[in-house]
Amino acid sequence: MISYFDAALTRLSIHYTGNKLKDELYRLSGKPLSINDETLSRLLMQYFLSPFEKVNEIYRLSHPSGNLELNELFHFSSNIFSSVENFHDNSIQIAKHLYDVSSHPKIKSGETYVVYFDGIQIEGETHPAVGIFKSETKEAYLKVQSEEDGFNLNYEQEAINIKKLDKGCLIFKTEKEQGYKVAVVDQTNTSEAAYWIDDFLKLAIRNDSYTQTNNTLSIYKKFITTQVDEEFNISKTDKIDLLNRSIKYFKEKDHFNMDEFSNEVIGYAEGIESFKTYKKNYEQESETTISDSFEINNAAVKKQSRVYKNILKLDKNFHIYIHGNKDLIEKGFDKEKNMSFYKVYFRDEQ
Repeated sequence: MISYFDAALTRLSIHYTGNKLKDELYRLSGKPLSINDETLSRLLMQYFLSPFEKVNEIYRLSHPSGNLELNELFHFSSNIFSSVENFHDNSIQIAKHLYDVSSHPKIKSGETYVVYFDGIQIEGETHPAVGIFKSETKEAYLKVQSEEDGFNLNYEQEAINIKKLDKGCLIFKTEKEQGYKVAVVDQTNTSEAAYWIDDFLKLAIRNDSYTQTNNTLSIYKKFITTQVDEEFNISKTDKIDLLNRSIKYFKEKDHFNMDEFSNEVIGYAEGIESFKTYKKNYEQESETTISDSFEINNAAVKKQSRVYKNILKLDKNFHIYIHGNKDLIEKGFDKEKNMSFYKVYFRDEQ
């Protein structure tokens, strides 16, 4: 969903935010940091952005009052997007805001990085983005140095592991009226320290066509791969066929309708009722509403198509890919060999 192969880090400001409740202070830098070393720039890009390659959920900035202008991050990000020359001044305000909400005893102090990126791709489109990251966890690293008569061993006590980003968010310069597209990472998130998402960013789950399409396909996949086995006696080829038919529906239709989808894809009353109950339970548990009617988003369909499995794995010898008519494959049992088998019908061999 998010890729940064062609992205560039163009501005970076580093500040330090302590825990306000513990009377720890914050320290603000006087100017942005210049990155002239290509290796350092590449490592920073990896540290900041690689965790977002696995992010699926996209959020919006919000405010309980409904007035986006009261959301601090919306205000500061908008200032940066309107004029990048305002970047450092607004990075200071972002760090101060983070300090103000750091009022839980379990919140750790650490460096706060505010970054401006060009060319990050999200959902098939490329946009500038403001990145905000916090490093809370430090580790000790050994350093081996070659010398004339052998080697010298040293260490770095308070070093940052670039493969372990503690907290981060990307605010993309798109869909401003809805609160921008926002991706978030919180590796240390707990109920006590949910300040990053709830207090600092004030995020709301996006509920547009992409999310509706993505969630519906995801829920249906979980239903077929888990719930169906508990309620119905259904073969693996039938399960793969049900998955294939759902993707086919979403690829061919412009609009999703729950009743139409259920009748065309599932096709029998007990299965339809079970799926609707499964979807309702998911909505209650996740406190997320998924509409029974919405415009289908092609980018979400493409993403889900990659994780929908149509492979029938037979021991460690064979994989059968089932793309179409399941009636062209039959399962049987050979008593002499005491083994199951599949018979596959085809017209052309390539």
